[in-house]
Amino acid sequence: MKAPKPYLVLPGTAREALTFYAETFGGTLELHTYAEFERTDGPPEAIAHGILDGPVALYASDAGEGEAPLRTEGLMFSILGAADPARLHAWFDALVDGGRVIDPLEEREWGASDGQVIDRYGLHWLIGYEPT
Repeated sequence: MKAPKPYLVLPGTAREALTFYAETFGGTLELHTYAEFERTDGPPEAIAHGILDGPVALYASDAGEGEAPLRTEGLMFSILGAADPARLHAWFDALVDGGRVIDPLEEREWGASDGQVIDRYGLHWLIGYEPT
């Protein structure tokens, strides 16, 4: 069984958000518009289905008429040990741009390093690694 992938329904920011995540994490980005999917419940240029496939995999779309956009509370996207420490620090720093640090990415008393950030799109990330 493959791991679940988050599917974000965003308030008209899917193209911008997925582009940002592709620039941050790397990977392959595929975007399909409402016009391509023959959807009429939003602007033709809105994203009906977007796929980021890479070290961090996400799906996203723009909310159509009558669809509620993403609101999160009590949810974190965990990237613990998913890459080498230098790359994890770079991801953390990129996510901070336009977002806010909840807890700096630093070594903890138990020896592991982790930190939390809420990015500019409202996603809460937990990023960390064990000592090498």
